[in-house]
Amino acid sequence: MKDAFSQMHPIVNFIFFAFVIGFSMFIMNPACLLISLVCALVNALYLNGKKAVRLSVLYLLPTIIIIAIVNPVFNHDGVTMLAYFPWDNPLTLESIIYGIATAVLLSSIVLWFSCFNEVMTSDKLIYLFGRAIPSLSLVLSMALRFVPKFIFQFNVIRNSQKCIGRDISDGNLLQRLKNAAKIISIMISWALENAIETADSMKSRGHGLKGRTAFSIYRFSKRDAAVLSLIMTSGVILIIMSVLDVAKFRYFPSVKGNVISAPAIIYYALYFSLMIMPLAINVWEGIKWKRLRSAN
Repeated sequence: MKDAFSQMHPIVNFIFFAFVIGFSMFIMNPACLLISLVCALVNALYLNGKKAVRLSVLYLLPTIIIIAIVNPVFNHDGVTMLAYFPWDNPLTLESIIYGIATAVLLSSIVLWFSCFNEVMTSDKLIYLFGRAIPSLSLVLSMALRFVPKFIFQFNVIRNSQKCIGRDISDGNLLQRLKNAAKIISIMISWALENAIETADSMKSRGHGLKGRTAFSIYRFSKRDAAVLSLIMTSGVILIIMSVLDVAKFRYFPSVKGNVISAPAIIYYALYFSLMIMPLAINVWEGIKWKRLRSAN
């Protein structure tokens, strides 16, 4: 599936995710949390498809339930007493609501980072930070690339061991443990060898040398400038409105905040427009492409 937002300049992608992830982490207004979760899920579905559904169902949904249940057990703040646990600690309405809010926040952050990993590829990170902090950019790009590469290599090694009857599903318990240790040993050897080869390769290419240039395919266009200005304008306005407590909300000692008011609704609308911007760009580009095809 073609993603128009991913094809934009890396600085546009990076600043968007910096604003979105930052707002999602620190703005605890329930309406904003819900907007962030819905927009993150929609964008993840557009980028990852079935993988986003699997992530949401297998990992995020149980996480939400667990956090929502566990938080009231350990957090007893709040003035609205609902009951008492057998160990005489109170169960409060505020702790339950805060647990649900925390679970939603964590789920939205995970989904946004899944979108970030899909859009911000290793070459984009190297392009952005390669000159300022080359070592850090290299480490980040290697870390992002290592996980899928490690999983692929693990499947290759496991299939090869399975062909000779040495998989972790073959034999008795002791034999399975020996087979698992063998596969882990092979993976560690492969990872160390891969790290040495990468280091030698980067050294041969002159990584870290002063005056070293790098090829780049990215060009900052008028469209990038327009989208970046929208992101920056929306982000700055939201920061100013947050400082002015337009959508202030608290969970302790009692649940209270500006949820339904004219300034808060404007804040939510701007918040939603920022969060949904990648999908809006993709939909708009898709409409333009269909019009061009129909015209021809």
